[in-house]
Amino acid sequence: MEDFKVKDTALAPKGNLQIEWASEHMPVLNQIKKRFKKEKPFRDLTLGACLHVTKETAVLVEAFLAGGAKVALCSSNPLSTQDDVASALAERGVNVFAWRGQTTEEYYWCVGKVIDHKPVITLDDGADLVGTLHNKRTEGLSNIKGGTEETTTGVLRLRAMEKTQTLKYAIIAVNDAYTKYLFDNRYGTGQSTIDGILRATNILLAGKNFVVCGYGWCGKGIAMRAQGMGANVIITEVNPLRALEAAMNGFLVMTLTEAIGTGDIFVTATGDINVIRKEHMQKMKDGAILANSGHFNVEINLKDLEELATTKRNIRPNLDEYKLKDGRKLYLLGEGRLVNLASAEGHPAEVMDMSFANQALCVEYIAKNKKMPPKVYAVPKEIDETVATLKLDAMRIRIDELTEEQQRYIATWEMGTT
Repeated sequence: MEDFKVKDTALAPKGNLQIEWASEHMPVLNQIKKRFKKEKPFRDLTLGACLHVTKETAVLVEAFLAGGAKVALCSSNPLSTQDDVASALAERGVNVFAWRGQTTEEYYWCVGKVIDHKPVITLDDGADLVGTLHNKRTEGLSNIKGGTEETTTGVLRLRAMEKTQTLKYAIIAVNDAYTKYLFDNRYGTGQSTIDGILRATNILLAGKNFVVCGYGWCGKGIAMRAQGMGANVIITEVNPLRALEAAMNGFLVMTLTEAIGTGDIFVTATGDINVIRKEHMQKMKDGAILANSGHFNVEINLKDLEELATTKRNIRPNLDEYKLKDGRKLYLLGEGRLVNLASAEGHPAEVMDMSFANQALCVEYIAKNKKMPPKVYAVPKEIDETVATLKLDAMRIRIDELTEEQQRYIATWEMGTT
C-alpha cells in the first residue's frame, strides 16, 4: 500500500533527471552504494530521516535502499524540498512526506508520519525528528538503536540534551567530521548562500558592504565567497578567537551596532536567536537586504520586522519588501529561512558527496555495532579518513606515505637534535 505525500507525482520524471545529475557528481557515495548493494547491511531495517529533500539527499536514500533498508523521509525545512525529487523518491518506494511551502502544522505532521514507520535508526538535520521523539512521540523511542545529526544547530541542541541527561539514545555528530564541516560548511554554505542571494535579487555584489553575522565555518565560507565577488566584507562576532581570526584574514570586524549604518547586505550564520532585531532594523539603510543562512528562521526577528512595517509586498520569488513608517524599505530573502535552500538548490553535489558518505558510513556503524549509551559521539576517525581517501581517489589525487624511518621517528621521544 502506498504511503507518501508529495506535491505532484507527475513531477517524478523531472526529479529522476535531477537525481541522475547529482549522482554523476557524487562518486564517493556511489562507491559506498556498490558495496551496500552487495553486503546488504540494512536488511530489514527501517531508517527514519528528517533531511532537506534535495537531489543530493535522494542519492543518499538510494544508497540505503541498495543496502536493503526501508526509508521514511520528511523534510527538515518547510522551504527546502525540491518537489520533483520528492515525487521521484515516492516512485522508488520511499515513504516520503515532503512538499515545498509547508505550514508549521504540516511540517510536524510529516515528522510524525516518519515516526509512524517505527524507525530503528534516525538521520536528522536540525534535530527536529529527535526532538519530536523526545517531546511528543516518546513511544517511538523504544525502537531506536541510534541516530546521526547533519548540522551545527542540531548538534548544539543534542549536546544540550546530553548535558541535561534527557537524550535517550546515541547520536553520531556527522557535522563534526573533518570531511563534513571543513568542506560542506565552508565551501558548500559559502557558494550556495551567495547563489541564493543572487537568485533572489540579481544584484551586483562588487562594491557592496556585506555584513556576515558569525564567523564559524559557515560564516567563513560566506565571507570568503562574498569577498571573491568584490564585496567589502564586515564580520560581527561574540567569540574573541573567531573575531581575531577574521581580522587576521583581512576582514573588518566590528559590533553589529557599528555595522548597521553601513551594511547593504546582512547574512546571519550563528545558530542563535534574534541576531538582527528591531533596534538594528530601525537604523538600517534604505534598501538593505536581509538573509539568513542558519538552520532555523529565528536569527532575523521576523516579528519585529512585521511590527515595524506599514506594508509588505512580494517583489519577486523569495524577495519580500517591507516598507517602514519613515519610508525606508528593507528586503527579506526566503522568508528568513536558510537562503541557500529557500532561494537556491543548496550545496553542490560534490560537497554533499562527502557529507552524505559520512552519513551512510555512520548509519552502517550504528547498524553493525551494539547499542551505545545515550550521548553525542564523534564520527569514528576511520570513517572520516575513509571518506577523505575515497574523495582523493575520485579526484585522481595521490599523496605520499611515510617511510618506516619516518614512522619510527614520530613515534619516539628519544631522538633529539643531533
